[in-house]
Amino acid sequence: LTGKEALTHFPSLGSPGGSAPGKGHVKQCELLQLSRKQKRLCRREPGLAETLRDAIRLGILECQFQFRSERWNCSLEGRPSLLKRGFKETAFLYAVSSAALTHSLARACSAGRMERCTCDDSPGLENRKAWQWGVCGDNLKYSTKFLKKFLGQKRIGKDLRAKVDIHNTNVGIKAVKNGLKTTCKCHGVSGSCAVRTCWKQLSPFHEIGRLLKLRYDDAVKVFSTSNDAVGHSELAGPHRHGHSPKHPALPRPTDLVYVEDSPSFCRPSKYSLGTAGRICSREGNCDSMCCGRGYNTQSRLVTFSCHCQVQWCCYVECQQCMQEEVVYSCKQ
Repeated sequence: LTGKEALTHFPSLGSPGGSAPGKGHVKQCELLQLSRKQKRLCRREPGLAETLRDAIRLGILECQFQFRSERWNCSLEGRPSLLKRGFKETAFLYAVSSAALTHSLARACSAGRMERCTCDDSPGLENRKAWQWGVCGDNLKYSTKFLKKFLGQKRIGKDLRAKVDIHNTNVGIKAVKNGLKTTCKCHGVSGSCAVRTCWKQLSPFHEIGRLLKLRYDDAVKVFSTSNDAVGHSELAGPHRHGHSPKHPALPRPTDLVYVEDSPSFCRPSKYSLGTAGRICSREGNCDSMCCGRGYNTQSRLVTFSCHCQVQWCCYVECQQCMQEEVVYSCKQ
């Protein structure tokens, strides 16, 4: 989650038989790849270890979903080497990881899985006429505050990569914040909505992942430049229309940024397994994914449920049908 290690699936951590809940929680913290400070925070926050595992799973699955049709498909192979570089893909990994952690922490608070936080209190809602506070809202306020402490972000002088990583981490957090909505439920005679119960609710993580993928597609290549006015270096990107050449354009807070061009991901390397054998769409992405090597065509029979009918009472009865399916896969 911090970029110092690969995002990997952690071993299943069941409740240790016969051990106290506190000891079980501490044991889970020790199994995670965290810094010394992060492990200390983890041990003090019952429920955090499980939330971290949920966040890692959420980030990995969403990344793989968003890049399922790309040459780089966000596989776990090559992740450690990728995180050491400054590619667009690295930028996305930092953003989706911080977004998943922010989202998971806020949801864990409202679900009662964290001991030190609870529902969002949103005092601003209580003063509105015909509104009453109810239902347990996602606690984004606690989530973002804790996350800054957990990640330990600091200003780092002229270290370009550190600035880029912190910027992309914050892009992920902002993407979650932008998806926070006020959801209301009406109460009243005949649906008159005389009174509304309202709460804060985060967008589904798929929406956040889709937004970050758009940010990835429009990512900005940056370099470090000195800002004499404030006395330190900052990130700068390509000149935009209306900007003076003497004053390079700063990336926007919502831009994903990177510092070096990505490899093609066509052939096996320390960053990925390449695209040989990957399933593709002939009308869609085969030409791009297969990198000009061509693709194989194979027919196979698939079984699926069909002719489904609802039976009295309360179950659905289906037949099993078979159909031929054509599969395209990239050549070696």
